[in-house]
Amino acid sequence: MQHLSQSPTDPAFVQDPYPFYARARAAGDIAYWDDYGMAVACSQAAVAALLKDRRFGREVPPEKAQPRPPHLAPFYAVDDNSMLELEPPRHTRLRGLVLRAFTSRRIAALGPEIEALSGQLIDALPEGPFDLLPEFAEKLPVIVIARLLGVPEEEAPALLDWSHAMVGMYQAGRTRADEDRAARAAAEFSDFLRRVIEARRKAPRDDLLSHLVAAEEDGEKLSNDELIATVILLLNAGHEATVHTIGNGVKALLEHGQRVTREGAEAATEEILRYDPPLHLFTRHAYEDVEVCGHQFARGDEVGLLLASAGRDPAACADPDRFDPTRAPVKHLAFGGGIHFCVGAPLARLELNLALPILFERLPELALAKAPRYAQTYHFHGLERLMVTR
Repeated sequence: MQHLSQSPTDPAFVQDPYPFYARARAAGDIAYWDDYGMAVACSQAAVAALLKDRRFGREVPPEKAQPRPPHLAPFYAVDDNSMLELEPPRHTRLRGLVLRAFTSRRIAALGPEIEALSGQLIDALPEGPFDLLPEFAEKLPVIVIARLLGVPEEEAPALLDWSHAMVGMYQAGRTRADEDRAARAAAEFSDFLRRVIEARRKAPRDDLLSHLVAAEEDGEKLSNDELIATVILLLNAGHEATVHTIGNGVKALLEHGQRVTREGAEAATEEILRYDPPLHLFTRHAYEDVEVCGHQFARGDEVGLLLASAGRDPAACADPDRFDPTRAPVKHLAFGGGIHFCVGAPLARLELNLALPILFERLPELALAKAPRYAQTYHFHGLERLMVTR
């Protein structure tokens, strides 16, 4: 296996990681990333295989678990009950409860609301050069997921702050200050949700949170900690990735002189997700000694799945470094795969398919005001700002 060196905190890499991914794929399906001290799957075939291989999972084998510092206890009180970090049977139970309420019919019914909200946000945009991220890309998905869950949408600024702080735990080169912010956010977020959950117990509504509370009370044995962790996951994942995808997508479209129409929205959305996805690295652990793509993993070994590299694999997509929103949709792994396939993927797709064409219809002269820059937040890949003129 070829060893590769590339600091994930190098600003040049964060701005454009794709040349490194090309170098990694040239080394084979799986290469060793020295800076992380682990093997990484680079090709689409290898990433897809590992996502579905049940000999790998998110939970760390007990004998490989590391002591956790006390200051992170509030964060792990949430993380340890998140279905994203769990394997069957707990994962199966939690995901089943969410999918029972997070139905395709319920999501599709949000369409008119997403269209109306998109128009309202566009009407409120400033006249001069402005940052599209806080004015549109952040507000749309956080309000939609808050409404779906039944969390007061006037709390959206606090939800965003808590979410940003918590996902900071997953970025390369995190500091003690980042950890303190994440722990504080987890504690405050949990306290807030306990109050909302208690209100739903007393007065249920027709929202996702009420359905999850009812499932717990109907004998599904969803603990209060699991309920809090599930709602936090849905709120965080329900907008973080969509914010980045809207930003990355509008950037790519404007840089390439492209627009999105209603008829071409689905193809454009899939191309954006393939070309410049919001999450670049997803990790798993080997649960037994196993060989994959010619590499021998020992139980407990961690492996990184380079989701963004898979999307640029020439073996799976012709001319993969070319952005073409009219391209016939190409299979990508931006939403993961296997049992951890993103439960919010249908909602994210719906938001993008509806919001992007409305944005370009209402703002036909939309253009970049400044060269966009990505935030220093690898493994996530999203812009720090997107200055535009209308």
